[in-house]
Amino acid sequence: MSKYITYEQSGVSIDAGEEMVNQISSAVASTFGPRVIQSHNAFAGMFRLDYDERLFKRNYKNPVLVACTDGVGSKVQLAEKLKRFDTVGIDLVAMNVNDMLVQGAEPLFFLDYLGVHKLEPELVAELVKGVARGCREANCALIGGETAEMPDTYSAGDFDMAGFAVGVVERKKIITGETIQKGDVILGLASSGLHSNGYTLARNICFKQAKLKVTDCPDGLDGAALGDVLLEPTRIYVQPIIKLLSRYKVKRIVHGMAHITGGGLVGNIPRVLPKNCDAAIKKTSWPMPKIFTFLQKTGPVEEGEMFRVFNMGIGFVLIVAEDFAESVTGKLTKYGERVYKIGRITSGTGKVILK
Repeated sequence: MSKYITYEQSGVSIDAGEEMVNQISSAVASTFGPRVIQSHNAFAGMFRLDYDERLFKRNYKNPVLVACTDGVGSKVQLAEKLKRFDTVGIDLVAMNVNDMLVQGAEPLFFLDYLGVHKLEPELVAELVKGVARGCREANCALIGGETAEMPDTYSAGDFDMAGFAVGVVERKKIITGETIQKGDVILGLASSGLHSNGYTLARNICFKQAKLKVTDCPDGLDGAALGDVLLEPTRIYVQPIIKLLSRYKVKRIVHGMAHITGGGLVGNIPRVLPKNCDAAIKKTSWPMPKIFTFLQKTGPVEEGEMFRVFNMGIGFVLIVAEDFAESVTGKLTKYGERVYKIGRITSGTGKVILK
């Protein structure tokens, strides 16, 4: 027996890392567009902000870079429980690109970070394939990432994810909410479910309080398995919104937007409201996905807490000029979104009023 100790004996496998890179290379490359400068085994990703070729028409006059970072919280624990790792990567991308979209920014590129107990190439490949799928949906490039094998930090089976996105917006087209005014219409885009917020409460209700299993099909979910409903990935709103904004080259008809994440409607809409305006929301103006009713009854959870924790079926909000509300609704519906007129802007003090 050798007297020397190795890195692998300490819990980290360099060979597994190389195998993982081989397994994810095609998924990563599938997100590349003409702006990505490919360089084999580079230490950093490279991305061209503008292009010179006459083939491309899109260049920026006064570009502002927009950057954000986020994770998917304890939804990763649900993925581990279900042994299904191909969807939380979509959540990771969504939580970042939907945030920058609020300011009118177009995502350019994305990077991911995975921290694992033990590097299993097949598992990590599934996670990265989900990230790549999310990037394709958001029309951005996955140009880099890091996978850290840390057996002393993560317990067996545990992992965590974080994402980092960079986008761009023309300075004169930045959406801040400053132009929101009384009479504006609030449009809500349907969520696909819980998205990536409130999972600590949801898991507590389902698995600790109700003692359910991920494979159970409880009443109230139309026969669906609980795990499938909870693991439904976050909706990515990038392409419909960017397409909508590009249709109004002169008129600034979208006065504000909000990504409805942790804090729900009552916590996120005020982030873009002027101090002299309120957002009056009619709670019955959209169909609420059954998972929220199930969680509220099973908890039980007070309605106010539900609206403070979950998106309640609205994943993204646009505040638009009244005269253009129908036009915007029609366009977004054509682009594949379910759009609801959920309220109006009134005089106030910068808060959400649920009616």
